[in-house]
Formats: sequence, structure tokens, C-alpha cells
Amino acid sequence: MQLSALNQQRWLRFKSNRRAVWSLWLFSVLFFICLFAELIANDKPFLIEYKGQWYSPIFVEYSETTFGGEFDLAADYRDPYIQELIAEGDGEIYWPLIPFHYSTINYDLPTPAPSAPTAENWLGTDDKGHDVVARVIYGFRLSILFGFAVTLASAFIGISLGAIQGFYGGWVDLALQRFMEIWGGLPQLFMLIILVNFITPNVAWLIVITLLFGWMGFVGVVRAEFLKCRNLEYVIAAKAMGMSDWRLMFKHILPNAMVATLAMLPFSLSGSVTILTSLDFLGFGLPPGEPSLGELLAQGKSNIQAPWLGFTAFGSLGLILMLLVFIGEGIRDAYDPRKSY
Repeated sequence: MQLSALNQQRWLRFKSNRRAVWSLWLFSVLFFICLFAELIANDKPFLIEYKGQWYSPIFVEYSETTFGGEFDLAADYRDPYIQELIAEGDGEIYWPLIPFHYSTINYDLPTPAPSAPTAENWLGTDDKGHDVVARVIYGFRLSILFGFAVTLASAFIGISLGAIQGFYGGWVDLALQRFMEIWGGLPQLFMLIILVNFITPNVAWLIVITLLFGWMGFVGVVRAEFLKCRNLEYVIAAKAMGMSDWRLMFKHILPNAMVATLAMLPFSLSGSVTILTSLDFLGFGLPPGEPSLGELLAQGKSNIQAPWLGFTAFGSLGLILMLLVFIGEGIRDAYDPRKSY
């Protein structure tokens, strides 16, 4: 696909910002790795060779009887009994790089949980005996996917409402602006905490609740662009030719408003990650046991004697937000015609 001359200039301006380019590469690599968290951190082997046959416990659940056990129950591959059965059948177990799921409790710790970093638990364990590295990997993936879902849905709602406000103006614009002033004046974090108390929190509900306020950031820039463009000659001519309002809005005017909108996306993504982390830190987010950077941060606060928890949570969250901010600055500068490369 051939880029237009304008988009080529924008791409060159983005590439000239080395900090943004390296941040984009690092974020993409980390996110790609975390997408396959089950293959990297899992308490189930990804391959088992037993009596000449191959098994893949990550994808298929096998019972103990498959490997010569006595009970028709799901095999616990960390159990020495199952490992001995496989070894007796001239078998071999191939573990992931990190042999712990985010929910796996390590009962063989050298010290009571939270346990300090060891060769088995690279960043130690939390106060429940969970491997910290595994929880960071799964928590990173969950936070970014949550952020993507909230950001894309917020952009859709905000762009649609901003386009309607700016295009029609008049009482439509006035009514929506007064509503946004009232809605935006509410204390967002407190409102989210109150709403979460009325439901059993899960990822889907948290996305819906976060959307109640997340869309407002996109309305202003789109509304301003539509107010500027709605009286231009090409818009008036399109109306005179009988073009429908929706086609005119979203095919001809909206591309002009997407410049500022695209520059906002990384910042909106970082804001969504921060909201999820804040709710989890305060205990109003994901259900207990779910991999969460906010919950790990709360454990670091509660276990001052285990500094690896606080350092890991702060470092992981800080790295995510730093990379997203650098990427956002690069996109913002790329769409700024005053910047050179």
C-alpha cells in the first residue's frame, strides 16, 4: 500500500523521533510476548513424551490414568507422583520457560511467603506464594488488552458525539455541552468506586464502567474540527448535491478530525491502564486472584519487608506508562506540520 505524500512526511517525522521509535518497538515486542503468556509461564508442560506418544497438556487436559495413575482426575504435573509415572514410562517433560501459572501456589518455598527471589522464582513470590514473574506477564497482557478495549470504545463514542455536536450545532451542541459539563464535573474515581460496589466486578463490567467517563476526552477535538468545517464550500456544495448528512460527516469531514484523535490514542490507553491499576490497588477492581499490577502494587505497600514486590510492580507499571507516553509524543509530533525531520 502506497502512502500519500503527506503521510510519508508524517512517517518520516515519527521516525526522526528515535525515542518514540524505540518505545514503539519495545512495547510491541513486550506485548507480543505477553500475548502468548500460556506458552511462557504455565504450570502445565507444553509437551510430554510418554511411551512413544506425544501429549500437549497446555492445550488438552489429560487425566492421571493417561500416564498410569489410579484416579480419573486432571493430572497435576508438578506432583512428584505424576513426574515419577512419566519417568517410569521412559517419558520426558518439557516445561515452559517459567513453570508457574499466575494462579500457581509454590508450596516448596525456602522461606514463608512472600519469598525472596531465587533461581526458581526469579522475582520472588507474593504473600500467597504466587510467582511474581508469571503474575507480571499475565497482568501486563490483561492491562493492555483492557486499555485497548476501553480506548477503542471511548474513541468510537467520543468521535460520534463530537461529530454530531459540531455538524448540527445549535440546540444539539448546546444540550450535549451542558451535559458534558455536568458529567465531567463528577469525581470520576469516586463514581467508579461507587458503581463497582453495585456489581460483581469482572473485566467486562470494568470496561463498561470505565467507558462512562472515558469517551469525553475525544469529543472536544472532533467537535472543534466539525464546527470549523461544516460551513466550508465543499460541505455546502455536497449538501446542495443531496449527499446524506452521515456520509458527509464520516467520509469527508471526519478524516480532518482524525489527526488530533490519533495523537490522543496512546495517552488514552495509558489513562485506561492507570484507572484499572488504581481500582485494583484500592481493592475495587478485578476479583481476588486475577493477575493485576494494581494488586501487586498493593501487596508491595502491605509487605514493606518484601521490597521486590513494590519495585517490580512500580517498575512494570512505570515502564508501560513511559513507553505509551513516548509513543504518544512521537505521534503528536508526526502530525504537527510545524515539526521538521
